[in-house]
Amino acid sequence: MIIGGAEDKLGHRRILRRFITMSGGQHARVAVCATASSLGDEITDLYEKVFYELGAQEVLSVRPVNRAEADAPVTTKAIEGATGIFFTGGNQARLSAVLRGTALGDTVTMMYREGAVVAGTSAGASVVSEHMVALGATGETPKQRMASLAQGLGLLPDIVVDQHFSQRGRFGRLLALVAASPNLLGMGVDEDTAAIVTDETVMEVYGRGSVFLAEADHAVTNAYAARGTDPILISGANVHFLPSATLFDLQARELLEFRTAVEQAQIARRTSEHVSPGRATRRVNAEGAHDRNAERGMKRRRLPPTS
Repeated sequence: MIIGGAEDKLGHRRILRRFITMSGGQHARVAVCATASSLGDEITDLYEKVFYELGAQEVLSVRPVNRAEADAPVTTKAIEGATGIFFTGGNQARLSAVLRGTALGDTVTMMYREGAVVAGTSAGASVVSEHMVALGATGETPKQRMASLAQGLGLLPDIVVDQHFSQRGRFGRLLALVAASPNLLGMGVDEDTAAIVTDETVMEVYGRGSVFLAEADHAVTNAYAARGTDPILISGANVHFLPSATLFDLQARELLEFRTAVEQAQIARRTSEHVSPGRATRRVNAEGAHDRNAERGMKRRRLPPTS
């Protein structure tokens, strides 16, 4: 379950509710890994509260901050028996550096192969791919050196994931990545949107935004020769903009099914249930969202001073 970041944690919480349902509903045992986050206990406490409110039987938390802690037996033991594993947002380079090749990373991969649901939001979404975006620039025009890659957990082979996609203008860098590595399928996921992948084949788009897919295996490109930060030639690439309720075959790379806006609205009403936000802070709810946007939103919501 690849979430583009800033998923709703205070209102209907459709995506997180779907994660709990997929993980076993009232029998779900969820492990939250907050290694990528800089918010510490604030983020793990919120997800624990939300997942319990959504009906999980048990919520476990692990947050190794270095490879030694990720290799410690106590860390892997803490997630034993989990039916769902959730990676929070934050810094994906830190997440990759701490997890890849450690006992915890290997355990997550093994549990996934045995049937556990693995979900990640923002930085946590990037780590599911073998080749993950570590850092990069924004912009609509594909250019050389727009992004650098690191190794993720490799749960989805031949796919590279980017998040906050349309909100941060990451169209150019994802195209640049697939132009340089044409065997990869580029996947850009919008905020409060999830790409739910079954058997590493069928992807369902779920949420408020869209999923963008880019393939350049038959495209003409000069990515191998472009220098510095030059624009890259890409001609003949295939792109797919997929809204909620769309099904797509990632192996055949073809559309399977889609629904109308009316049908999507009917599904949303059936699967939504308002939950009071309680003491959860808007800062944690928007983790991974653009800070300036969040600040502007807070300013708009402030009441005028009273005398």
